[in-house]
Amino acid sequence: MSERHVHTAIIGAGFGGIGQAIKLWEAGFDDFAILERASELGGTWRDNTYPGCACDVASHLYSYSFAPNPDWSKAYSDQREILDYLHAVAAERDVERHISYDTEVSEARWDDGGRRWRLDTSAGAITADVLVSATGPFGDPITPEIPGLESFAGKRFHSIDWDHEHDLAGERVAVIGTGPSAIQFVPRIQPEVERLLVFQRTAPWIMPRMNKRMSEFERRLLRRVPPLRQALRGGLYAMVESIGLVIFVDRRFRHFFEAIGRAHLRRQVPDPELRAKLTPEYTFGCKRAILSDNYLPALAKPNVDLVTEGVAEVREHSVLDAAGEEHEADTIIFGTGFEVPHSNADRVRGRDGRSVLDVYRERPQSYLGTTMAGFPNFFMLLGPFAGAGNQSALYTLESQMAYVVDALRTMDREGAGVVEVRPEVQAEFTAEAERRSADTVWLKGGCRSYYQTPDGKMNAGLWPSWSFEFRRRTRRFDAEAYELAA
Repeated sequence: MSERHVHTAIIGAGFGGIGQAIKLWEAGFDDFAILERASELGGTWRDNTYPGCACDVASHLYSYSFAPNPDWSKAYSDQREILDYLHAVAAERDVERHISYDTEVSEARWDDGGRRWRLDTSAGAITADVLVSATGPFGDPITPEIPGLESFAGKRFHSIDWDHEHDLAGERVAVIGTGPSAIQFVPRIQPEVERLLVFQRTAPWIMPRMNKRMSEFERRLLRRVPPLRQALRGGLYAMVESIGLVIFVDRRFRHFFEAIGRAHLRRQVPDPELRAKLTPEYTFGCKRAILSDNYLPALAKPNVDLVTEGVAEVREHSVLDAAGEEHEADTIIFGTGFEVPHSNADRVRGRDGRSVLDVYRERPQSYLGTTMAGFPNFFMLLGPFAGAGNQSALYTLESQMAYVVDALRTMDREGAGVVEVRPEVQAEFTAEAERRSADTVWLKGGCRSYYQTPDGKMNAGLWPSWSFEFRRRTRRFDAEAYELAA
């Protein structure tokens, strides 16, 4: 049976893959396929279905600028509404005819002789002239290695693998980790369980969410007055971007944000002992700040214990903390985040056989978070040094989508069959990113997070400046930074 060939193969049908497909089609490139391992589009918004799952970026900003939705029901939408939005956009733009579902890419390797990508997938072999990875950085969950974990007799699962068939009512539940997912699901399960144990390693900064419902009048106004919708999006953008004052400009700006966080904590947690445990000991912005109005009150409920001594061991029916106290548990739920960098980064192999993950582990590197030396005709969405830690991922994605489209236009115009970033250009960009990261709060803020490499010494791959600068630098494909060959 002959191999299937497409001009452009896109891995992943989440916001990145769907958006890139739309932009390719609008630019006149219609020979492309989206390879999706699941049987439905949606990416992280399909996979994460835990109770309370929602976005912590306002809906009118966490949406495509080219597909505005005036009918969001709330300021911050939940998982189902976001997934429905993505389905609606894909249907309106007729994207699904390009999606190959149940097609998992086990390996993608560059064929230098054939000057194309060869993909082994669960649906057969595929070749492509251009490969775009739109898998995102949050697809592979981290489950910590804890002594005795395999001996636990109860149920255990990660938030992304939520077991909806398992009834938590009346159970003693241990939640390990206090990342964004845990902070969303803890308030939802707290009223159901008999006892809730929340194991916190580091207290996060919790900021007010103020998730108001959008009235019918407000939605009608946004439908009828597009400039008002644009102004709302612009205002939200500026509000989120302001966090860069702490990260990039001067850490003294932290006092404003930290004052809001402390006031929020005082208002929601009257018990001084519990409040002390929930007070962050690192600079605001060092880790991802989290928006919530119901997490802190949930921890103050009589059936909740906050454990800050750390997890030492898991036993058959309990969790032992580092202070030697044993906590009985029927179920363990992990809210411990995801592997960085990209999902499937170990499956994409360039000219010398090294994978994207191999290169990343050597040091986080790329050019504009979008291309990588040694990987011809390969583009990443939200690759190393693309994602801004202080802005909606959709803003970054749209910047990169435009860059990829302009790259393909340039290849057509120049008659180039192969394009690859020059190694010296990538090295210069990576050095610039490291230099600009050195004094940021991500590395100097007194915390450990996925913003850093495992040794805590380097930026793990965030864009170390304002998102509008990233937009400016990706506005056109800078062919002079690349080797173009026929």
